[in-house]
Amino acid sequence: MHPSDFETFKAQKLAQGFDEVLIRRWDPGFSNELHSHPFDTDALVVEGEYWLTSGDGVRHLKQGDTFQVARGELHSERYGSQGAVFWAARKNAGPTGSTPS
Repeated sequence: MHPSDFETFKAQKLAQGFDEVLIRRWDPGFSNELHSHPFDTDALVVEGEYWLTSGDGVRHLKQGDTFQVARGELHSERYGSQGAVFWAARKNAGPTGSTPS
């Protein structure tokens, strides 16, 4: 079961070792070209829909879906006609490039 509010989601993810938790809002029809991030992401879609393309293919994500994107993983995004909102927990690499335990 997913948390029903952002503060609960944030507390759970911080307790799991994530460094920061953000609310990400995307405009209707926005497309984000192929890119990667220097952090791992674990997220929950709370509004709207979007299509996440990665080495695993294309996933159509809607409200209630979760997704993960690993640090350095190339991916692109395309948002639906209503845009999207998701809660994103990020875990940065440690000082030597490894994830802190």
